[in-house]
Amino acid sequence: MAKKFDIPDIYQSPIIRKVKDHNKVLDPRKKDRDPTVLDFGPVHFYIPRHFGFCYGVENAIDIAYRTVEENPDRDIYLLSEMIHNPTVNEDLHQRGVQFLFETDGTERIPLETLDEDDIVIVPAFGTTVEMQEKLQEQGIDPYEYDTTCPFVEKVWRRGRQISEKGYSLVIHGKHRHEETRATLSHTAQHSPAVVVLNPEEAQILADILLEKRPAGDFETYFGHKCTDGFDPFEDLESFGVINQTTMLANETQEVMEILKEAASERFGDENFADTSDTLCYATNENQSATYALTEQDLDLALVVGGYNSSNTMHIAEILEHHFPTYHIRDVQELDGPRSIRHYDQWNDEVKQTENWIPDHEGPLKVAVTSGASCPDVLVDEVMLELLTFYEDTREVDEVIAPLEKADE
Repeated sequence: MAKKFDIPDIYQSPIIRKVKDHNKVLDPRKKDRDPTVLDFGPVHFYIPRHFGFCYGVENAIDIAYRTVEENPDRDIYLLSEMIHNPTVNEDLHQRGVQFLFETDGTERIPLETLDEDDIVIVPAFGTTVEMQEKLQEQGIDPYEYDTTCPFVEKVWRRGRQISEKGYSLVIHGKHRHEETRATLSHTAQHSPAVVVLNPEEAQILADILLEKRPAGDFETYFGHKCTDGFDPFEDLESFGVINQTTMLANETQEVMEILKEAASERFGDENFADTSDTLCYATNENQSATYALTEQDLDLALVVGGYNSSNTMHIAEILEHHFPTYHIRDVQELDGPRSIRHYDQWNDEVKQTENWIPDHEGPLKVAVTSGASCPDVLVDEVMLELLTFYEDTREVDEVIAPLEKADE
């Protein structure tokens, strides 16, 4: 039986939860990728099969809120944002939880000011070996309130397993992201490793290996995100690729193929570890469900989630190749029917777009989804706000009733 988590009522969703419950009943083995269509008359919402809170996020929320409730008289800290969703982090802050570091590692509260009576919650991304040691020096057990996602820990274990067979590791991830910083730190305990962001960087590394670029380019592009002494001319003779768990699966495969081809050309044989199982199940499901949305004839897509959420950005990236896509933090970014604020990940800025809703005959067809750290209730709020832009929309109960009837 799947583990049940205690999620606060403030994150419960009256609309999306019913859609998800309905899909669980009709498709318990998760084989169907077709989106659910909610027909509100002038607006049709296309809801993907998989999105929103994943196992790791629910586990982290359960632990964090239970810790706050059970320790009203103790100072409670998070190393950094527990997950990349501002609504959740702001609520924890309002409940008295303090944040020790910014997401980029900048210190907010000196660790030296903490003592053994304080509680430190490790976020879902995990943390570095060095940070674990610093906490222990302060008399704080870094494992007592540890919300590290089990699938992040799976990557760490898989990396150790293949390193014990003599392989180096390439980490496909964003080197400033908390999870990738933690993965590189844990990997450094047992294996040479280098972080590669995308296929373009993989090609740079491949060209260095094949001496199409000067050897000094390694220090320029990768010197700040590899283990000490990493030598591509030695360490890429046998390697495996592991992930930051939220990366695009097809990009991981492309990174692997580019480096495998270059290594085979240089060393004359193939000696690569099979690491295809290190991408998180939820990331795979959510990306597959997102690709299924792209097969629909839609007017636009709304992707709800934190602006520093990696998996949310990847969902938006998939969709924006097919129709206008707006990555929004929450309902507050909708400024009436003619203006929307949204995140442009390519220029790292929040933009405002006018006339974002197309004017045409027939219903507006909108894909609505979210990142794995986004509460479903925020998606509900976006949908309900969009409906206020139209007259004669159907009532929520009327639209949801067929789903509930089918589940009986």
